[in-house]
Amino acid sequence: MTPKDEAQAADQVIEKAHDPDQVLIPLHAEEVSVGKRRVVTGQVKVATVTRQQEQLVDELLARDHVEIERIAIGRQVDSVPPVREDGDTLIIPIIEEVVVVERRLLLKEEVRIRRIHETQRYQERVVVRKQEAVITRLPDESSQGAAD
Repeated sequence: MTPKDEAQAADQVIEKAHDPDQVLIPLHAEEVSVGKRRVVTGQVKVATVTRQQEQLVDELLARDHVEIERIAIGRQVDSVPPVREDGDTLIIPIIEEVVVVERRLLLKEEVRIRRIHETQRYQERVVVRKQEAVITRLPDESSQGAAD
């Protein structure tokens, strides 16, 4: 019903009233109906990309090795000499018992073990991989149809 039709109906109701002191006024109300729906406005595509990169590894590596030196002594001793250290050299006496008219200890030789510490540069090319995310925004299909 249009506003004009409503006004005419209201006049008719007022004219039909029997009591001249009583006025009838029609009341109207409007109602709102709200609904919602989902609309796709865009899309996103995510992919990963693996990239390789050559990198130089440059490190100092340490190692220990020993030198063994045998020194002939050939000297008589009264008792077994103890194992001893001279700086970074470990000295181990080697004893031989010799039968003579009497028994004597003869220091035959010493074994000297020296520890040598050295560093050496080590380089090697290695391949390392790294992933990155690539994001592509796709256009909304419904908005393309409206633009045409």
